[in-house]
Amino acid sequence: MSRLLLALTLTWALQGQSPAPQGQSLAVRADLLYPVAGPAIPDGVVLIQEGRISAVGRAADIRIPEGLRLLRAKVAVPGLVDGRSTVGLSGLLNQPHDQDMLEGSAPLQPELRALDAYNGRDPLVGYLRSLGITTVHTGHGPGALISGQTFIIKTSATEVTSGVLKPVAMVAATLGDGARSRDQGKAPGTRAKQIALLRSELVGAQEYLRKLKDAEKGKELARDLRKEILGQVLRRELPLLVTAHRSQDILSLLRLAREFDLDIVLDGGAEAYLVLDELKAAKVPVILHPSMARTYGETENQSLETAAKLHSAGIPFTFQSGYEGYVPKTRVVLWEAAMAASNGLGFDAALRALTLTPAQILHIADRVGSLEKGKDGDVALYDGDPFETTSHCVGTVINGILVSEGEETRGPVR
Repeated sequence: MSRLLLALTLTWALQGQSPAPQGQSLAVRADLLYPVAGPAIPDGVVLIQEGRISAVGRAADIRIPEGLRLLRAKVAVPGLVDGRSTVGLSGLLNQPHDQDMLEGSAPLQPELRALDAYNGRDPLVGYLRSLGITTVHTGHGPGALISGQTFIIKTSATEVTSGVLKPVAMVAATLGDGARSRDQGKAPGTRAKQIALLRSELVGAQEYLRKLKDAEKGKELARDLRKEILGQVLRRELPLLVTAHRSQDILSLLRLAREFDLDIVLDGGAEAYLVLDELKAAKVPVILHPSMARTYGETENQSLETAAKLHSAGIPFTFQSGYEGYVPKTRVVLWEAAMAASNGLGFDAALRALTLTPAQILHIADRVGSLEKGKDGDVALYDGDPFETTSHCVGTVINGILVSEGEETRGPVR
């Protein structure tokens, strides 16, 4: 019977619609509740009604309605946010048919939409969900000068028709060795050529926008999908998400952003600690490359203390699972935060960088990232300190739906 109820719950989760989750209500009670937007609450309760949080506070102060399911845990935190991933485009099997995160036929393809390739049924999505990750910013990965678009979706959604928070979030680009052509004699073969190609493409998009204004006055203009999406970047409607690791490439990115007045987000940043002043002055947030990945080539100088240094400098940052072309295929932001916490960042700052800060960087903080009244009912439950390797995620709640559970979460109906 319990398996049947869980199956029904999962079915409801997959059919839920992101804009206004309806009809899903439960309560979570934890020995220690971390709302993130405020101080930790001993013996805390999160009340979720019709998919949204209706109350957060001490158990003694919140009345749980009769008939509402109550989940118990030692620790509860907001659903975790993966700041940068290719999960859903890069699959578990590591075979050509489930590797859609990078199109290698051309160096510049901003028109590629991530949601057209996303597979929410891939086991990797479920794996992240089982660890308390409720929201992912995923899409085309690094490896091309402009590889395509990214989008934001809840990990409970098997189809892009449900669970999408943003159908287009950013345009993904790469600078440095990762964007060099693998074919001798083909562009871009050098860093200078990379910047020249990007500048040329952006100038072309500027011209397209000028022609678009004339078209509004009665002149026809043929659609250009590539220039349309870059036009949104130039109008600062979409950030340019740029993977860069070497300090010289980060500085080149900042120059490009000043020239075209771009809204940029630094992805990777293995040597970000060398240019903290420049990043802070430019108000550029950072999505750190997974520290648990192998360090070689451009990432050879990355440090486990970078997160702590960014925090001390007052630079917004978050963690990512990233992409690797070998097992385990995806890293886990929970473990990334734990590594940072133990290398100078501390628990509270690490938890915030795993929840509210990525929500702010991704402009979805009105929906997720903290346990506050009116936000989506996304909660991660653990049987101990989430950053301890001996702890387990015993329940994941998305839009008020228990989509993953362990023995410890099975509380009575009130």
